[in-house]
Amino acid sequence: MEKYKINSQDDNRQFIPTRSYYKLLKSLEDFKNKRGIILHVVGAPGTGKSANIHYSFEELGLNIYEASLVLDNPYLTPRMVFKRTLDSMKDDLGVKTDEELYQSLKEFDAVLFADKFHDSHLLNENNIGFSQWTAHNGLKTFPYYVLCLEEYIKRKKEFNELNIVLQTAWRVKIGGKKRDLFTDFGALSRASLLFLKIPFRVVEISYSPEETISIVKIHLNDVDESLIREYITIYGCRPRFICENIQK
Repeated sequence: MEKYKINSQDDNRQFIPTRSYYKLLKSLEDFKNKRGIILHVVGAPGTGKSANIHYSFEELGLNIYEASLVLDNPYLTPRMVFKRTLDSMKDDLGVKTDEELYQSLKEFDAVLFADKFHDSHLLNENNIGFSQWTAHNGLKTFPYYVLCLEEYIKRKKEFNELNIVLQTAWRVKIGGKKRDLFTDFGALSRASLLFLKIPFRVVEISYSPEETISIVKIHLNDVDESLIREYITIYGCRPRFICENIQK
């Protein structure tokens, strides 16, 4: 079966630019000449946030450092996971201290937190990714985000010299299904996005039915358009889910 989840630029074999893609591209154009930007890329599961991010980086020729994270077990405390976040980047970049880490990160156009950080278990089944840790611990993970905020306040000067792109999702499980706070709860999701836009840049990846049909067809050339529309009524405009289920 073809792989429809994009985890890196190497996976991006086929891509169709959409309205959301051009919004993301426009937001990223500043990254070559400006610093201190934090961009959240949000979107429902299956819409291809990673594909849009990696394709836009390549088109703009941005020099990106993508953070990765592998955890030993799902029982680590938030403080241990926060420390592991910094230590993993230090190991990647061959530095020892926090000061050296931030100095190294300044050399990139942007620092990306996406699949290699959230879902490292999908890249290697022996890994435990950040999303598995958050799913296992639920609200107990909240202190991790407090530690991130404290780090940002403590090192505001260093963050003003960095650009950060976050593939952002806040998943909750309701009725046996995973739903995303920023996209799946109607008015609550709209309010959450408006709140997120106060301190940050935000781009939402979403598609019209016509865009969804075009994306599915580039992966499944022989599929009938009427069948794709049937799957849109089931899964919404989420090309990955539609491709996977049609191919099954």
